[in-house]
Amino acid sequence: MPYNLAEAGAAIGRSKSSVLRAIRRGAISAARDEATGNWAIDPAELHRVFPLVAPSFSERKNGTIRNGSETAVETAEMRELRARLDDAHRTIEDLRQRLNRESEERREAQRQLAALLTDQRAPTMPTPRKRWLTWRRR
Repeated sequence: MPYNLAEAGAAIGRSKSSVLRAIRRGAISAARDEATGNWAIDPAELHRVFPLVAPSFSERKNGTIRNGSETAVETAEMRELRARLDDAHRTIEDLRQRLNRESEERREAQRQLAALLTDQRAPTMPTPRKRWLTWRRR
């Protein structure tokens, strides 16, 4: 969305007359709306010549320049969101630790159950094989 003169001046930290002088000397290309007489300045073209001022000084949102009080509110909101995010990360880490602990407990219980279900008797010596034709011995 293109800047008008006032927005362009606020974005670079200069007056709108400085932006207009830059347009007239040809440093910045801009289009003029014939119906209203307003200038439309492409942000990329403006910042090709002039550096962007720090975002805390002026920011662009929905075509309007935001003032310092709105930035303070946004900073407070950002702190709140970061605190919530940190809390969510702590919760996730706690849940991962619980899941790992429970998985290990489950594996141990399965090992114990497998030990109980297997035959624990001592192996016996096989009995000698009996011949079924014992009477035919010679």
